[in-house]
Amino acid sequence: MRSAEQILRESRTVAVLGARDKPEKAGCYVGEYLVDAGYSVIPVSPRLAGGTLWGQPVVPDLAAITSPIDILDVFRRSEALPGHLDEMLALKPRVVWFQLGVRDEDVAQALEAAGIEVVRNRCTLADHRSYGIGPVT
Repeated sequence: MRSAEQILRESRTVAVLGARDKPEKAGCYVGEYLVDAGYSVIPVSPRLAGGTLWGQPVVPDLAAITSPIDILDVFRRSEALPGHLDEMLALKPRVVWFQLGVRDEDVAQALEAAGIEVVRNRCTLADHRSYGIGPVT
């Protein structure tokens, strides 16, 4: 398995599941940070679908994503994860990244069994900054 640093350096496209439009929420400011860092970011939120966030159209669910995804960055409550498992498996991202506090070992193991890397209990923003990764190109 690749390290979090390798994943961030090698990835270009991120889908943010649980995107938010409130600047004080991690599901908002982390996505905005990733856009500013040069990643192509797809916000996913049924509540915000049809609008734009970080200059990108918001899609209602993972099934609406038609392009390959390097990282699926998850900002959902842990208890909601089993309800997203089938969509995650169908999307086939290279990596599912569970943000700080997002945990479901059964979901993580099902993803890994399908060949999807899982990063557990880490923050993409904090890791990107700590590794000194410049803008992705």
